[in-house]
Amino acid sequence: MQIASTNNLVHEPSQIHSPGRRNLIAACLAHALHDGYTDQLYALLPVWQTQFGLSYAGLAAVRALYSGTMGGLQLPGNRLTRQLNARTALVLSTVVAASGFMIMALPLGLAGLCIGLVLAGTGSSLQHPRASLLVTNTFGKMSRGPLGVYNFTGDLGKATLPAIVALLLPVMAWRPIVGLMALLGLAVAFGLFRLIPGGLASNTNAANPPVQGKGHGGFPLLVTIGVFDTAARMGYLLFLPFLIESLGGSSATVGLGLALLFLGGALGKATCNWLSQRLGVVGSVIATETATALLIVATLFLPLVPMLAILPILGIVLNGTSSVLYGTVPELAPKGDAGRAFAFFYTGVSGAGGLAPIAYGAIADHSTRSIGIVSAACTAALVVPLVLALRSALSD
Repeated sequence: MQIASTNNLVHEPSQIHSPGRRNLIAACLAHALHDGYTDQLYALLPVWQTQFGLSYAGLAAVRALYSGTMGGLQLPGNRLTRQLNARTALVLSTVVAASGFMIMALPLGLAGLCIGLVLAGTGSSLQHPRASLLVTNTFGKMSRGPLGVYNFTGDLGKATLPAIVALLLPVMAWRPIVGLMALLGLAVAFGLFRLIPGGLASNTNAANPPVQGKGHGGFPLLVTIGVFDTAARMGYLLFLPFLIESLGGSSATVGLGLALLFLGGALGKATCNWLSQRLGVVGSVIATETATALLIVATLFLPLVPMLAILPILGIVLNGTSSVLYGTVPELAPKGDAGRAFAFFYTGVSGAGGLAPIAYGAIADHSTRSIGIVSAACTAALVVPLVLALRSALSD
């Protein structure tokens, strides 16, 4: 199986009509904001640990209020909003998420922070399945390339918003910064309202009907691989700010490190597409997960500057795998229901993103931070036998 290059979007302009471009831009804008919302929380973890006296496991549990809610509500949220058009669903999700950040910005203590995280996660739970389905319905069988662009912009959000938050922390208190993020969300919601056409807004491309899922047991294994890949990534991200600080880095250095990692992750979307064209899905995932495990361990033994230097490379393999997995969802979707398959896939990976850091945090609390980081590396290595088992489903 090969991943279509995102260059298809440039080389085949006749297949991308104006409403299609508007839908893709809107989906990418929503993805950048919501993924940026998710990962900017990492830049705030050291501040919250100091202010509220939380352990590593406690920090992971607080963050899981957002990621766990976002993951757990994707299936029911997708089912409840199935009758809403794409514009209404995405605008509603963005407004609710921004409202959650507005509550976090209020001086309501730890309880207010937790309530805001739950509300923000509720809003973000709608974005992934509805935006992904919008892209899939718009481009049909040509959707793998646009889905790669959609994933790429998510990493741009991951690289931008955490860096902005980390750069503002030395000059502003964290609550006004979170308030600014809420205002940004409201601005994006207005942009989505203007971009996405009214009506059903699905814009299915008749010349390229949607991909029909194969089933044959491959989809549950694909979700399992996504869960392990996400668990390794989120587990490492829990410790990265503290690892940088232990090497003498400041809060600005933490922001730089996160930006380097996420920029590498954005590049990884295109790199892994290129790699999968030559090695196939199985070969590319084996290569990226093996490199992920080795590079995570390497960051434990390097001084600050060399460690920062390899973070973009680590980001390529750490985040790039998800693009290969995500582009395969419509093809293995049971009964051809891509919308439900996307929701189920994101439920699994978001649940892993919320729960895995708690487990790794507990490991670190009862041993050392280094052992917690090595545990994340071992999780990445476990993907290799799983993706080998997926080979037969892909060959079908």
